[in-house]
Amino acid sequence: MSSLSTVPNVVSTEWVAQNHDSIIPLDGSWHMPNANRDPYKEYLEKRIKNARFFGIDEIKDKNTNLPHMLPSSEDFAKAVGDLGISEKDHIIVYDSIGLFSSTRVYWTFKVFGHDKVSVLDGGLPKWIAEKREIESGPVSFPPKTYKTPTLNKELVRNYEDIRNNIDGGPDSPNFEQVLDARPEARFKGIAPEPRPGLSSGHMPHSYSVPFNSIIDPNTKTTLLQDDELKKLFESKNVDLSKPIVLSCGSGVTATMLYLALEKIGAEKLAVYDGSWSEYASNEDSPIVGKK
Repeated sequence: MSSLSTVPNVVSTEWVAQNHDSIIPLDGSWHMPNANRDPYKEYLEKRIKNARFFGIDEIKDKNTNLPHMLPSSEDFAKAVGDLGISEKDHIIVYDSIGLFSSTRVYWTFKVFGHDKVSVLDGGLPKWIAEKREIESGPVSFPPKTYKTPTLNKELVRNYEDIRNNIDGGPDSPNFEQVLDARPEARFKGIAPEPRPGLSSGHMPHSYSVPFNSIIDPNTKTTLLQDDELKKLFESKNVDLSKPIVLSCGSGVTATMLYLALEKIGAEKLAVYDGSWSEYASNEDSPIVGKK
């Protein structure tokens, strides 16, 4: 639990069932483009009671060709208010994989200063497996006014920040450790990127921490316990007391590492919003193991 927050960053299905009347569930499901799944359609078919749907590919910056970059403060406030959510509500984000894209929605709310936000550990699969209450069918909610927030720039990095960090190198006093959540084969340049035209490989000085390594292999849907998470990051030589930037393919799975690191006490965390989709599309970017 982050010392700055009034609510836990990760909550259990049992906790949500017991506190259901005082929270708003938010379906943050999203799938890789090649998955051929429609998360909104699935939300209408099966959701936690009273849940709203946050479209990662809809509530975004529409003025860029990069996938799902952060929206403006105004667009975020309007979209979330239209879901019947105010800045005072306690939001519980979940997804249909277990723990995947819900963390992107969690981080987005954090970026816009929404304090009371948590992720449901195990998501919808765990909720359904435990035979907890679900609902289906079309739904609408009376809108609320969501006060336009200020974007917290400390939690976000852009291309220029990343390039300056690489140019400064690990000996720079301001150096930030960059963790890459893509699968290791893409990091090494052995496997291709799923997005056409992008080479695989990685940024100089970055560490490979594949997103699925933080998931409990026994449950396949929940986070590892804190002591196991600490061991994982220690085994990658990550210093939790120093600044850490998370990157991935398009800014979704990087946030899984963000949540895991926040949970075990790392405090200087940011996400590179454009991630590999932006970095590798720039011809000037230095790439190790380029394929």
